[in-house]
Amino acid sequence: RRIEVGDQPWQTREETSKYTDPMPSGVARQFTFDMEAKSLITYPSAGHTLPAPGFYQVTGLAWSGHGSIRRVEVSSNGGRTWAAAALEEPVLPRAFTRFRFDWQWDGGAATLQSRATDETGYVQPTREALVAVRGLNSNYHNNSIVSWRVSPDGTVANAV
Repeated sequence: RRIEVGDQPWQTREETSKYTDPMPSGVARQFTFDMEAKSLITYPSAGHTLPAPGFYQVTGLAWSGHGSIRRVEVSSNGGRTWAAAALEEPVLPRAFTRFRFDWQWDGGAATLQSRATDETGYVQPTREALVAVRGLNSNYHNNSIVSWRVSPDGTVANAV
């Protein structure tokens, strides 16, 4: 019904509860609107079933509120080793960037992960690394690595 314009934060409930991150030190990081580099594998992901061992193309999305995505890496062994994924054009600032990675599944248990690096050099952290810096209350700005567990029967589920 109306729009009010201001040049300062309004300090509304939604603004302060959703965009303020309590830090482990007790200090709050306020008005964190930009999401740092984040990526997510969309295939295969929870709910999918791989029918048999073989070749699969892992696909997903990456983005950053601090500019363009420069690199996405994929791991099939829970982050022990990483390999570069291909970024699909266009790669634009503050926009979704599609990525793909060719993966040969041997039929054993696997943990798929992706991690993004943006143009500032920021690398998407593990959940443990993010909690160490921000504590457990940073849910709205959780940009940690997401893990998908692939079971030997081919079912895919969230690994957390």
